Amino acid sequence: MVQAYILIQTEVGKASTVAEAIAELAGVIQAEDVTGPYDVIVRAQAETVDELGRMVVAKVQQVDGITRTLTCPVVHL
Repeated sequence: MVQAYILIQTEVGKASTVAEAIAELAGVIQAEDVTGPYDVIVRAQAETVDELGRMVVAKVQQVDGITRTLTCPVVHL
């Protein structure tokens, strides 16, 4: 199992609706509105890194109101 944090920038005023929409996607553990350089932070999981990448590109980035994403895979050192 691979987990990652997805940092999301949204259009002005869209953070709440983006977080709500993403929270409904399969593989999303949590989606929260935040303040700072990013508007939404998501914790997601998938079976493989490739599956995680497909989820980000095919599902997360398709949500209306998103302008940019940054995916940060979790590592266990």
